[in-house]
Amino acid sequence: MRPINEAHVTEPGLAVVEVAAHDDRTALAVQELLATLCAIAPADRTTREPGEPGVRLRCFLDLRQAPPPEPVKRTGPGPDRDHDRGPNPCRLPRCCPR
Repeated sequence: MRPINEAHVTEPGLAVVEVAAHDDRTALAVQELLATLCAIAPADRTTREPGEPGVRLRCFLDLRQAPPPEPVKRTGPGPDRDHDRGPNPCRLPRCCPR
């Protein structure tokens, strides 16, 4: 992955998260889980690094802000579906089986 830009970590509460996972679905599920905790600038796709196992994605978090109140539209492989951010948020296995 390319180097982290200094602008993305200029203040306390800002973070860059790099996810390494076996497949796209897993990496995007981790990103969705992070989106339930704070504001996030999500990655729209994963990447594969030659010679390295699995896939990677990078997303940007702002821990100072709460996540948006509306449901997040799934962006990964598979059918689009809304994920509830209410009192029982989706934990993926029951509505996104492997």
